[in-house]
Amino acid sequence: MLTINVAVLLAVIIVVRLRRRTEARNRNDEKLTVLIVLVFGVLVAPTAFGRGVLDVVAKLAAGITDSSR
Repeated sequence: MLTINVAVLLAVIIVVRLRRRTEARNRNDEKLTVLIVLVFGVLVAPTAFGRGVLDVVAKLAAGITDSSR
């Protein structure tokens, strides 16, 4: 039996959609891409990978905030 992780499938779809030329997109196409990315974020957020990304972004933001003082 073949199982497909929905987050992996959405990641592939995002990469394929973002490789297309920007001029060929219309407003609805851009909205669909944003929706797909949001769903991908919701699926990845509770995973260990999502927590790792959150930690890295939080440290980066804290470093930028501290360097501006």
